[in-house]
Amino acid sequence: MNASASHSIDLSRAPAMARLLISLFDRLQVGVMTVQFPDGSRRDFGGKTPGINATLIINDWSACSQILRAGDIGLAEAYRDKKIELPDIAALLLLAMANEDALTQAFYGNFWGTLFYKIKHFLGNRNTRKGSKKNIHAHYDLGNDFYKLWLDRSMTYSSALFDGADMTLEQAQTAKYEHLLDQLNVQAGDHILEIGCGWGGFAEHAARTRGVRITGISLSQEQLKWARERVKGTDIEGLCEFRFQDYRDVKGRFDAIASIEMIEAVGQQFWPSYFGQIQRLLKPGGKAGIQAITIANERFESYATGTDFIQQYIFPGGMLLSPNAIDEQAAKASLLVESRRFFGRDYAETLRRWRDEFEVHLDTIEQQGFDQAFQRIWRFYYAYCEAGFDSGRTDVCQVILSKS
Repeated sequence: MNASASHSIDLSRAPAMARLLISLFDRLQVGVMTVQFPDGSRRDFGGKTPGINATLIINDWSACSQILRAGDIGLAEAYRDKKIELPDIAALLLLAMANEDALTQAFYGNFWGTLFYKIKHFLGNRNTRKGSKKNIHAHYDLGNDFYKLWLDRSMTYSSALFDGADMTLEQAQTAKYEHLLDQLNVQAGDHILEIGCGWGGFAEHAARTRGVRITGISLSQEQLKWARERVKGTDIEGLCEFRFQDYRDVKGRFDAIASIEMIEAVGQQFWPSYFGQIQRLLKPGGKAGIQAITIANERFESYATGTDFIQQYIFPGGMLLSPNAIDEQAAKASLLVESRRFFGRDYAETLRRWRDEFEVHLDTIEQQGFDQAFQRIWRFYYAYCEAGFDSGRTDVCQVILSKS
């Protein structure tokens, strides 16, 4: 029996936009969405085909127009403002993805409703040299004290590699580093450039375990401060150099190049510059290892012409490549794709672990000055990304490139 037919609720007094949203929920086929309305009444939608169960609690009818107007951005803003409650954000998003045809307007917004966000994204967040510094500062300079609350001890802010094993997050991050270094085939004394060195976790590990020299570059002063401190006074201090530098300004030649989840911040306009610079900076026979979050090939065109919650609230200027886009950009730069490994489900697990630690430290996060609106946006961020990786809409891969 269709669960939506099991209750009879009079919504005639609800605003028109609320009735429109509810009419879309009536189209649900897979799984069950339980909706609680502002008066406390509840109704189940869907149920024809087994799937995920999720709950949406509407506290304020105005949330319905926000969601219809701006899709995932409107959903996040309504959640931020407590107009709705989402007991399991990832479950609701996965349910929406499973019913995409029915809920396109409800969770992807309409043209006019998202136009403001598109203009803001494409005109306000361009990754010129100046724009890149601004965009990186907006996310990574929230403070090292904030990030260390929920990252593992290595301060690694990228997907770990669990590979089906029972590991701590720190062990899985080390496994990720090891896999990349093995693929790069570096030897003691080699000089590695790391584009986007973060807090220095990869650099420290590479220098300590492989005896390589490593130059790490970043546009985050907060990250560089931490990276320099972590090797100061150690036996690998002379092997590690950390610079505040744009990748476009790097000179010289390197035996290998590593870039772990930095390419997402490059921007589509500058992809040729990024891949071209890798080609120029690699010594003959050298390899580059890029860990990249990707968008499914079949979704790339619609994604590239729009904007989403992540670009608006988490990574201004961010833009994912598809696997095909990576191949095309590499070929244009005369780089050969030697291998690639996808491990998106491991990213979903990484995000769950980050979110768990984030929740444990909410009191401290609030004491640091991050209010409940910030906390709710970040909770939505973890779940939004988790759902993307669990559904396969997004993935993460390590790609090894060499000069063709």
